[in-house]
Amino acid sequence: MSEMLQHDVKHTAEAVRERGRGHHGPAKGQQTRATILDAALNLASQMGIEGLSIGALAEVTGMSKSGVFAHFGSREELQISVIREYHERFSAEVFLPAIRESRGLPRLRAMFERWVAMVATELDSGCIYISGAVEFDDRPGPVRDALAGMVLTWHAALERAIRMAIAMGHLRADTDPMQMLFEIHGLILSLHHDARFLRSKGAEDRARTAFERVVQFYAQGAPSSPH
Repeated sequence: MSEMLQHDVKHTAEAVRERGRGHHGPAKGQQTRATILDAALNLASQMGIEGLSIGALAEVTGMSKSGVFAHFGSREELQISVIREYHERFSAEVFLPAIRESRGLPRLRAMFERWVAMVATELDSGCIYISGAVEFDDRPGPVRDALAGMVLTWHAALERAIRMAIAMGHLRADTDPMQMLFEIHGLILSLHHDARFLRSKGAEDRARTAFERVVQFYAQGAPSSPH
C-alpha cells in the first residue's frame, strides 16, 4: 500500500471511530453497512470514487475483504451506494434546511448560501459531485449515470426555486431559468477551485458577492437583456 493510501486509510479510520461513538439504533447488519459506507465516503472524498477498494475499506473497518464485499455484492454497487450516501448528506445539509425558507428569492438565496457553506467544510476532503464529474465525464456506465442523476436532481431543485422567484415577481419575467442556474453553478465551481486548489483567501466572500450580482441582474425592474 502506497504511503499516500496509508495516510488516507489512517485518516479515514480515525474519522470512522469518532463518528461511531455513541451510535445506536439500527440492527447490526445496518450498522455494519453504515460503518462501511461512512469509511467509503471518507476515502472517496480524498482519493476519488475510482480509488475505492475493498482492501482499503477492510483495513479501515477492521473487517475481512469478504465481509465488506458481502454488504454490497460488487465494487460498482459500492461506488453507487457511496454516491447515494453523499447525495443524502448533501440534501440534509443544503436542500432540506433551505426549503424551509419562504418561496422565491429567499429560498434560492438559502440554497446558495448553504451550498457555499458545504463547500467550505469540504476544503480538506473535496466535493464528490465535482471530483466525480472529472473522473467519470468520459466513462459511460451505471456509476456515471448515478452521479449525473444526483447532480441533475439538485439542478432541478434549483431550477424550481428560480421559477418560483420569477412567478412571485422577485425576478424578471423574461429570466431564463437555465441560464441563471448555469451562472450560479459556475460560481460554485469557481469557489471550489479557488478555495480548495489555490487556497485563495476570501473566495467564499467573492462567491457571495458574485451571486448577489447575478440576482441583481435578473431582479424585477432590472433592464432586460438585448435581443
